[in-house]
Amino acid sequence: MRLTTKGRFAVTAMIDVALYGTGGPVTLAAVADRQKISLSYLEQLFGKLRRAGLVESVRGPGGGYNLARAAAEVSVADVILAVDEPIDATQCGGRENCREGDRRCMTHELWAGLNAHIFAFLRSATLADLVAQQHEKQREVAVLEDRRGPPARESQPVNVA
Repeated sequence: MRLTTKGRFAVTAMIDVALYGTGGPVTLAAVADRQKISLSYLEQLFGKLRRAGLVESVRGPGGGYNLARAAAEVSVADVILAVDEPIDATQCGGRENCREGDRRCMTHELWAGLNAHIFAFLRSATLADLVAQQHEKQREVAVLEDRRGPPARESQPVNVA
């Protein structure tokens, strides 16, 4: 199975909206800047995410995107499927015509089983889980910075005249 850039970027952008959208709509320009994703690519992805009912758009000044549902109700699988990303490790795309166009290959059940496990994992991971992970990382960084103390000041040249 291969998760393409489309799926990765969609999940990353949705985490960003969940993280920064608590105070109001998040602009795609802000997401693009923070996540280093092309704005035009985000516009395409968010059109699909909106049609899937995962985000809502707010027009006008102060507009942008909000999650359409609570972050705990949006799974990673929902996001990936919304942008037309298949979750499939089979060679045949699940059509069971892997071999000579009309028969399953010997490993079809193996890959189909893997698909089921991957889908279950992605279905169990929510945006709320991923946001919590980001908050935990931020706390860890803050603790490390506190332990190190204030940053050392660079010495400034002294003018003696």
